[in-house]
Amino acid sequence: MSEAIVTRCDFLVGEIVDGRFIIDGVLGEGSFGKVFRVKDGDGQILALKLLKLWEVPSEVRSPLVQRFSMEFQTGQIDSEYLVRSLSYGSVKGNPYIIMEFCPGGDLTGFNDVSLYSKVGFEMLSGLKALHSCGKVHRDLKPENVLFKSNGVAALTDFGISGDRNKRMTERNIFGKPQQIFGTYAYMPPEQVNRVRGEATVLPTTDIFSFGVLFFQLLTGFLPFGKLENHNDLVTYQMNAKKGLWAQHSLRNVPDGEKWKLLIEGCLEPDFKHRLQSAEDVLKLLPYYSTMSNIKSSRKSFDFFKKKDNDLINSLRIMQGEEFGQIYKLTEMYKSGYSLFTMGREEDNLLVVKEEQSFYMSRYHCTIETDGIRWFIRDGQWQPEKNSWINSTNGTFVNSTPVSQLGLMLNVGDIISIGDVKLRVESN
Repeated sequence: MSEAIVTRCDFLVGEIVDGRFIIDGVLGEGSFGKVFRVKDGDGQILALKLLKLWEVPSEVRSPLVQRFSMEFQTGQIDSEYLVRSLSYGSVKGNPYIIMEFCPGGDLTGFNDVSLYSKVGFEMLSGLKALHSCGKVHRDLKPENVLFKSNGVAALTDFGISGDRNKRMTERNIFGKPQQIFGTYAYMPPEQVNRVRGEATVLPTTDIFSFGVLFFQLLTGFLPFGKLENHNDLVTYQMNAKKGLWAQHSLRNVPDGEKWKLLIEGCLEPDFKHRLQSAEDVLKLLPYYSTMSNIKSSRKSFDFFKKKDNDLINSLRIMQGEEFGQIYKLTEMYKSGYSLFTMGREEDNLLVVKEEQSFYMSRYHCTIETDGIRWFIRDGQWQPEKNSWINSTNGTFVNSTPVSQLGLMLNVGDIISIGDVKLRVESN
């Protein structure tokens, strides 16, 4: 995207955007985006999120636009517990998303103890919807939980912030230091400094953030200590890595022992031993049995769960640089293939593009089939070394690490390799 077609774009109250939306005020602003309250031609109040592309160096515009587009797509997941994306456009070269307007504000300062279980249920239901579609929020914090007009707590801000945002700000693309404490407060140990062998972002990332957020909601404090300067940050992250959190703060909280069990499972520093899914956390939520009777007015987000007689047909990229790419496995099997190598090197049978980061191995994993059952193994056989070589950062199905011995796949499973997530789909 060239400099010539991207120009500064800020709006005044009363200004008309794209001939369709009247600016009614500013709702918030971050490093990459600004959110406006707008009215459409029918007088309906909506939110317009503008990507401030004019402030971004040209070399990072393309990946930012790609992430913004994926954020729009994520906002179209059919769940009451996610803020819904309604339309996508561009003004002066800067993309924007039109979203539901949530008049109840965000979770910051929320203190209605009687509704904590309800809010927890709704947040976890939003995470469950995201995870079942191959998405990880990556930036769960109070500012990203909004209350709709019907009082439902819904998740927002799915794309530009979070882990990829952190990596971009660390590159100092704006030429000035960025405020990082807000994001680091909720970040699990394995994602603070992503290293080889611990780089894959899994649903357990959001589970940890949920634990931090709910501890803060219940007590008014962060679980691993104060976080006001860089010295605090070092101590905070060390405590998180050791699992040293202020359990005593829950003593005077209603149902404190139940919340303690839930939060303890979320704040486990080793992601392999942490609660593995939103469903696991929901089962520990106080009053979950009454909350579970709440029904969404939209279609179930469990649509992709395995059903009887479902046969695996394809893999679809749900998060990654080739979002929407489909690998038609059964067609390839009928053409004579029963073993499918996957990685970023061109001589793999299933080549997955990952150019913005390098958390995927060149020869990452192997999928095998007998025509009915499908299995995935971490790593590949490399003839020149006469041995099986595992990937650097691992292969995961849902949140389960896959070994060289392999794991059977089912329809609806989410495969994570590097920064890419693929969903196993049927006909």
